[in-house]
Amino acid sequence: MKLQRGRRKKVEVDQTGPTAAERNQQLAQALTDTQAVSQAEIDAALLSGGPGDLGDWLIAKGAIHDRDLAAALADHYKVSVLDFRELTPAPEALALMPPVRANSLRVLPISVADGVATVAVLDPAPSVVAELAAAVGVAVVPVVATRRDLQRALGTAYSAVKEVGSQISEFEARDALRIEASRLENSNASEDAPVVRVVQMIITQGLRDRASDIHIEPFGDRVRVRYRIDGALNDVLDLPGSIGPAIVSRVKILGEMNIVERRRPQDGQISMEVENRSVDIRVSTTAVIGGEKVVMRLLDKSRPLFKLEQLGMPADTAERYTALIKSPYGMVICAGPTGGGKTTTLYASLGELDSVDRNIMTIEDPVEYTFDSINQIQINEQAGVTFSAGLKSILRQDPDVILVGEVRDVETARIAVQSALTGHLVLSSLHATEAVSALYRLLDMGIEPFLIASSVSAIVSQRLVRRSCTSCLESYNPSPDEIDFLRTFGGQEPTGGFAHGVGCNFCAHTGYLERIGVYELLVVTDEVREMIVDRVPHEEMRKLAISQGMRTLQEQGVRLVMDGITTATEVMRSIYVAGV
Repeated sequence: MKLQRGRRKKVEVDQTGPTAAERNQQLAQALTDTQAVSQAEIDAALLSGGPGDLGDWLIAKGAIHDRDLAAALADHYKVSVLDFRELTPAPEALALMPPVRANSLRVLPISVADGVATVAVLDPAPSVVAELAAAVGVAVVPVVATRRDLQRALGTAYSAVKEVGSQISEFEARDALRIEASRLENSNASEDAPVVRVVQMIITQGLRDRASDIHIEPFGDRVRVRYRIDGALNDVLDLPGSIGPAIVSRVKILGEMNIVERRRPQDGQISMEVENRSVDIRVSTTAVIGGEKVVMRLLDKSRPLFKLEQLGMPADTAERYTALIKSPYGMVICAGPTGGGKTTTLYASLGELDSVDRNIMTIEDPVEYTFDSINQIQINEQAGVTFSAGLKSILRQDPDVILVGEVRDVETARIAVQSALTGHLVLSSLHATEAVSALYRLLDMGIEPFLIASSVSAIVSQRLVRRSCTSCLESYNPSPDEIDFLRTFGGQEPTGGFAHGVGCNFCAHTGYLERIGVYELLVVTDEVREMIVDRVPHEEMRKLAISQGMRTLQEQGVRLVMDGITTATEVMRSIYVAGV
């Protein structure tokens, strides 16, 4: 008992904790003592007044790597570095601290035993540990984690969907399908209603997991929830079938859709704040055998826009592409399937072109990310703003650069081609399997060959492949199919041998984490123009492009395998190779 009273008294004394400036000074001293960072770099950071957290600032500036910082602090304070790859925090430890508090302090309780909690921290300084002990109410043993690992572990440990079970129980206890649905049909439904919270949890966790789409699918007695992460669907939840109609009604209310109409497909849009992030959600509903299926496309507006060199283009391809998009006129087309990253590439291209001496205008459906200095038009078919009508209006706005979100029909294609011929640079996306096929898609639309030959400057075709998770890489022996694929496209064994991710907590045990672009750049040369006008067979034009230096999607994918960035299996899955 005396030990408990003494511990409680210490907790009360240290409850205020160190200030941000004091933490930075302590961290600076630790890094100086371990010689992990030079004194000049620390002084520059402290004098800049910019960093809220010294560690974040040093990592952002490249002064130290995330893992080196963790190792230096662990060495200075004589504590261990935590490996989250296979570690799952105990439920009783997580109960010591609510998710909001854990995220604000950037700590994660791991385990608790005999009145002592083991907690993952970024900085194990004694004053920080004392503050932490006050927050959890028990003695604390710190272990150091890297910033990247801790952030991922927080999202997994405090999963929003873990609380769905209690909301389902409350919903079923009310026997409230009829009552709940009637309440939801009132747009002023309580934010505490179980279904309201379930929908919010599903969206919140989707953002934490980097999902691009959320699928809510009814199957009679159950409702399946899946997230599309890095291009692949993953099961997340199985809910009772009785809650399905109420979930659909809630989503429809958020998207300002007709909740009475359940037979016809509907589209809507939701704008909301989730954990201080501005999010736009495109909603689509359609009637299926089990009820209504909902798909939500998540557009996280807080996500930074990529630069061309970050997309995965080889240096020479990026240099050539940048030169092409800086031409004063012409048409550059980004081709690929839905979800292939075309919009991201086009936005990165706009980032290269954005300057005060250019009038850049876009017409998109929808406008996914906004630029402060670019004029963007949102398609609104009910108001008569279609791609073709909007493009006509843009031409009267004295543009220098025009981005057409997608060439969907003949009229839009014709206006875009004519715009490129009249002194404008036109960027656009087009659905096609590869670069040469995009030219033939324009021909199939009925655009005259001489117009295409005169207007189109280049076509970049792309795919997205998943990166191997670097946290769980292990050597492996590839299958004969993988070896044959590599040899077919001029590949060989990577320098360090074949390796793939075996699955860990960070990659949801898939072996892959995040994606990278694979690009095929076709430059329209004089010889290619002659072939377009003559409408030569597809294969002849492809052979000419390769002879002029075009590296195919398959060859670029093999390069990524040889660099150890992804696996041959992933490239074969993502890039269609039959008949090539």
